Amino acid sequence: MVAQAAMASQTPPASVRTLGSAGDTGAALAARLGTARTAGSWIGADGRPVVAVTDRSAARAVRAAGAEAKVVAHSMDELKSATATLGSAPRVAGTAWAVDYRTNRVVVRADRTVSAGDWSRLTGVAARIGGFVHMERTKGTFTTRLNGAQPILSTGGRCSAGFNVTNGQSDFILTAGHCGPAGSVWFADNQGGRQLGSTVNSAFPGNDFSLVQYAGGKAGEGADVVAVGGGKGVRITGAADPAVGQRVFRSGSTSGLHDGRVTALNATVNYPEGTVTGLIETDVCAEPGDSGGPMFSEGVALGVTSGGSGDCTTGGTTFFQPVTQAMATLGVRLIVSAQNAGGAQGGPPSGAPPAPAGQGAMAPNSASPGSSAPVTGGAEGGTLLARLTDPRNVGPGLLVIAGSLIALVATRYIRAEQDRKAYQRYYSATWG
Repeated sequence: MVAQAAMASQTPPASVRTLGSAGDTGAALAARLGTARTAGSWIGADGRPVVAVTDRSAARAVRAAGAEAKVVAHSMDELKSATATLGSAPRVAGTAWAVDYRTNRVVVRADRTVSAGDWSRLTGVAARIGGFVHMERTKGTFTTRLNGAQPILSTGGRCSAGFNVTNGQSDFILTAGHCGPAGSVWFADNQGGRQLGSTVNSAFPGNDFSLVQYAGGKAGEGADVVAVGGGKGVRITGAADPAVGQRVFRSGSTSGLHDGRVTALNATVNYPEGTVTGLIETDVCAEPGDSGGPMFSEGVALGVTSGGSGDCTTGGTTFFQPVTQAMATLGVRLIVSAQNAGGAQGGPPSGAPPAPAGQGAMAPNSASPGSSAPVTGGAEGGTLLARLTDPRNVGPGLLVIAGSLIALVATRYIRAEQDRKAYQRYYSATWG
């Protein structure tokens, strides 16, 4: 359903890796200088790493390493202390918060379901923390996106497949935890005729990831490809943690392929069902049914869709469960192609494909989803209704509409002709 997997003998070892990008450089500098002297890092518009620092000595060290330094008032220790205080306050469903590295603030958002009283109490908590906690209202509602790449269906609703993973013995779909508890049975069609598998491990709330074990044990051919619509896919070569400012892409069965940027890391969201922490915050849009779908960039797996607000008409905020954390907790690894797993002679170790050339100097705008690949399996067996209602299949839809109009006109003509003849028979018999 992410498209489908290699034979067991070809299953590669773990493929978690870094991107070798500007984001890695900034994160390494922040880690070396410490959380008392830094306040996060991000990728600038020119592709260079930017590190927030609290003193001039740290700024000189950052510049000496070739990165840009921005002197700020509040350290990461202060920012994390603020989020901890928010987390210890009474829980309010419909709220979310994250550290905005670029503005050196903690941003707290509340959707339209939050009452005036709860908003006032939360504002009071923020005021006691300090002026660097920024409060704002959102127009949408923070919800999980139950209902991507490709659709998977159960009695609980519809979700999207994320990435194919393996533990070396069996293959699984990595998707969102809120899609269903352990024991949920999943199908590839809404008539229950093509069983995919069942959920064997699920974490939600707290985290938001789950494993769906394939009914046959193996994912099948093309498991390293995620669908992006129109019969096309992107080949996945590894996994990594994203950087703030990085351009990312998301695919889902409801809304298809969309892109945006990472706006924050380690975000907290208070869904109606419970609180989830450690999420990736982005400005990529998503809609119900996109839950569990993959987020990636340059062919590297980054996250699976958790939830958010808004839609793909008006925009909004979408949160993702990091795949590296999910795979580490579940004890699984990505399934990548044998070519990526083998590596070239003298190249990187097996399972760690080389980073894209020039990634360190790549501006965010130039990032792409990754190398293209055909999609095999999964959606090919979809129902006729699903194919005709897909907005990408305009031609068949128009044919159905045209055929319906012709049938309607023909029916009306036949009925009118029958009425005319009945009228003639009646007056022929009663005339005079």
